[in-house]
Amino acid sequence: MKVAVFSTKAYDRQFLEAANSVSTEGSSAHQYPHELVFFEPRLNRDTAILAAGFPAVCVFVHDQVDAPTLELLASRGTRLVVLRCAGFNNVDLQAAADLGITVVRVPAYSPYGVAEHAVGLILCLNRKIHRAHNRVREGNFSIDGLLGFNLHERTVGIVGTGKIGLILGQIMKGFGCHILAYDVYRNPELETLGGKYVELPELFAKSDIISLHCPLTPETHHLINAEAIKQIKSGVMLINTSRGALIDTQAVIEGLKSGKIGYLGVDVYEQESELFFEDLSGEIIQDDIFQRLTTFPNVLITGHQAFFTAEALHNIAETTFANIADVEQGRSCPNEIRAQPETGAKVLVR
Repeated sequence: MKVAVFSTKAYDRQFLEAANSVSTEGSSAHQYPHELVFFEPRLNRDTAILAAGFPAVCVFVHDQVDAPTLELLASRGTRLVVLRCAGFNNVDLQAAADLGITVVRVPAYSPYGVAEHAVGLILCLNRKIHRAHNRVREGNFSIDGLLGFNLHERTVGIVGTGKIGLILGQIMKGFGCHILAYDVYRNPELETLGGKYVELPELFAKSDIISLHCPLTPETHHLINAEAIKQIKSGVMLINTSRGALIDTQAVIEGLKSGKIGYLGVDVYEQESELFFEDLSGEIIQDDIFQRLTTFPNVLITGHQAFFTAEALHNIAETTFANIADVEQGRSCPNEIRAQPETGAKVLVR
């Protein structure tokens, strides 16, 4: 199949081309007969023309697969949208269904990588490793202002207990933490660890660390808002490696200023599509809210790299081509996502 691959970087090409040339199916080598054409720009209604004549497009988290873009794709022959990520909040699933376009995704390519990155943010913020590193490079070996706390016996609240949330719970249990959890679906494995499911107000009030691992839906949009911040324990550490819009950034800034939020570690940002994955070191960043976040000494930001491990990129590539093969050969694809016919609401396959 001829596939237009958008938002590509050098590492995308490396892993996709490797997986496209040879993969393993059972015990024998299998050649994927796909013709990949890489485009550096993101997919949107302006760049959709690049996919003319391509039966499939392969997209990432910041590509805009909205109704107008889908209409343009469909009019030029595209019948398959292949997400090389787990989240699909950037896709209008109802429009895709109406246009006869199939949408598939990679549901769990880096659960360990994301969970481990969240732990890295926790450790770095707590022990102020990033600040200590900068001091030592300047010959300053003072430890004033670098005081941390023991993770042992602290309470960690995990919002969203799918694969990533479960792994985080396992790691934090190893530190000797108490685990509180919230999810619309309980995970028995987390309960086996000793994790206790509670409602959000209780999790907010009792957690020393809150880590977000839920998908972005209309119900979870700005889950952490001014009202939620009123309920949290003073001085809480807030971690977000899921989706930027789970957090109302302006409300969180107010929480940081008041001291209600003691630490903030994020790998995602609500308006990140204009920033992340690009080198803007020679430019003046125009996003005043983001720039305000960077001024706090107790804030640590990474640029959507939690997923970024060799294992993850390998898994993304392998699953991407397996998804294409399923659709191309008329098989049922376990990673297909659809809108509910009656409401248009997105179905989350957990």
